[in-house]
Amino acid sequence: MILWPGIFFCSILQPFTEHILNPILMDIASFIDHTILRPDCTTDDIKKICSEAVEHHFYSVCVPPFYVRDAVRILENTSVKVATVVGFPMGYSPTVAKVEEMKRAIDQGTDELDVVINICAVKNQDWNYLRNDIYSMTTAAHIKGKIIKVIIETGLLTEEEISKVCELCTEVKPDFVKTSTGYNGVGASLDSVRLMRKILGKNIQIKASGGIRDRETALQMINAGAKRIGSSSGIKMVTDS
Repeated sequence: MILWPGIFFCSILQPFTEHILNPILMDIASFIDHTILRPDCTTDDIKKICSEAVEHHFYSVCVPPFYVRDAVRILENTSVKVATVVGFPMGYSPTVAKVEEMKRAIDQGTDELDVVINICAVKNQDWNYLRNDIYSMTTAAHIKGKIIKVIIETGLLTEEEISKVCELCTEVKPDFVKTSTGYNGVGASLDSVRLMRKILGKNIQIKASGGIRDRETALQMINAGAKRIGSSSGIKMVTDS
């Protein structure tokens, strides 16, 4: 059999390429926050996603505050973390109310908190209010040794607003900045993730969330700079060929 040079080269390169890519594909589960935040979800739904998270080695489950205690109990003695949301999905409740939500979730055993900033403050360019909002919530999480992800709702913001919010976050230093709730405006976009990565620097991670429903999109977000993927489609991501 005669092989053209290009074909011969590709036949040599293919095993090497697969060796590089396969670990990334196989390890995508470790990036996933397996999420259920529907207002009508039940205890059975929580049991199901917890079981799936253990089976597929997802990083965490993200559940409504009402179910934190259940998820913590179900996932006891596993490596799967429990996350919940605060000020979700609008973010415009008073900062003190959001901090109280956080305290309750922490008392119930949550490991991580995905908190929504006050978008009204962004739109009014009330940067002092916003900085206090982010600072108060970040302090409440860190004083208890918990991970905080600040949701900035990129689909409702201009590039300039995203940049300004990220600049404030570099001052306050939450653990993650998260693109979206998935409930307001457009979800995560590659352009937003790239912009956030450029401004946030290496010490603040990015969680991409909202509209990420397949492996290819998740990998694109990771390659753009996301360290965590929030999705209710985690099973599809790890089982689709």
